[in-house]
Amino acid sequence: MTIMAGMGSPTGTGVGPLLRGWRERRQLSQLQLALRADSSTRHLSFVENGRSRPSRELVLRLAEHLDVPVRERNTLLLAAGYAPHFPETPLDDPSMDALRGGLERLLAAHDPYPALVVDGTFRVLAANRSLGLLLDGVAPHLLEPPLNAMRIALHPEGLAPRIVNLPQWRRHLLDRVEHRIELLRGEALRRLYEEVAGYPTAADDPGPGGEQADGAGLFPFALPMRIRHEGRVLSFLSTITTFNTPLDVTVSELAMETLLPADAETVRFLQDAVGPEC
Repeated sequence: MTIMAGMGSPTGTGVGPLLRGWRERRQLSQLQLALRADSSTRHLSFVENGRSRPSRELVLRLAEHLDVPVRERNTLLLAAGYAPHFPETPLDDPSMDALRGGLERLLAAHDPYPALVVDGTFRVLAANRSLGLLLDGVAPHLLEPPLNAMRIALHPEGLAPRIVNLPQWRRHLLDRVEHRIELLRGEALRRLYEEVAGYPTAADDPGPGGEQADGAGLFPFALPMRIRHEGRVLSFLSTITTFNTPLDVTVSELAMETLLPADAETVRFLQDAVGPEC
């Protein structure tokens, strides 16, 4: 499975082609975007064709109405000849103390249900103690920093052999990486996709008992992850939380994923194994 270099991404190096690419992706006409951004169709056409250089304020305004990711807004500004507007602060910077503390409290509050925080390349930045239960048996080399959630989930020496509905869950995870590539267009994400999509997998294996084990019959409202653990099958529904209106590239790409128990047996096991409180 190969992901094309330009898949779903705006093309061109100048700010005009980039803006046109984002506008087309959002399926907006020049008139619609001009009205939203308090500009004119003529001026927007000149910008997209490279006949006019947009002001810094207009670039940011257009990016806002096009819902361009924060990192890519900096790319637009650079393409227009301006300095980046949004900083990219390392998470271990002292200015991020309040943010880190908040994330740690959120992770602890989700115990006994597994939860983790990842960055824009699915690198695991933090996790609560419940997640450790699911990592039993994962090869040590996959647990060496920097941990990557996609590698751990899909590697043949990771969680993959224990995921009952692996074909369906694998497709879900690969779709997530593809979607991130469409937004961020990062080379690191492309390499990750090529790596994890290339892992050997028994994709046609119908699962234990010869039946398709996608869980759809039990959970018609969402795809669960069903994983074998200590002689039982635990079922989880995944939720993802991101920050609203981020003003920093790092913060904009953080995501906390929580695995909520999808049945009573999973609830009982986690409460017994981890306890209701930290």
